[in-house]
Amino acid sequence: MSRARLRWSGDTATDAIKQAAVRGLLLSAEHVLGASRQRVPIAEGTLERSGATSVDEATMTAAVSYDTPYARRVHEDLTARHSPGRSAKFVESVLPETAGTVQELIAAQIRRALR
Repeated sequence: MSRARLRWSGDTATDAIKQAAVRGLLLSAEHVLGASRQRVPIAEGTLERSGATSVDEATMTAAVSYDTPYARRVHEDLTARHSPGRSAKFVESVLPETAGTVQELIAAQIRRALR
C-alpha cells in the first residue's frame, strides 16, 4: 500500500491569487487609460497628461481618471466639436472595446501566479 502526503496551503494560494488579480487590475487600468488617451480631446494636451490609474485592493476595483477642472465637462458634453478621432465619452466609449483584453490581462496574471 502506498502512502501520499498532501500539504494544503490554501491561505498562501489565496493570497497569491489576490495579489495576481491586483497586478492584473493595474495592467488592465493602464490598458484602458492608453486606449482612452487615443480619444481624449486635445487642445494643449493638459487633459491627456492628467490621466491616471488606481487600484483599490480592498474592493478589488480599478479606476481610470483624468484630473483637470474641466475633465468631467469635456467627457460628458456630447455637443462639443473635437478633432477627428477625438470625442466626448473618451473613457466610457473604450470600455466595451477593451473588455476582452481586460479579462485576458487579469486571467494571465492569475495563471502566472498558479504556476
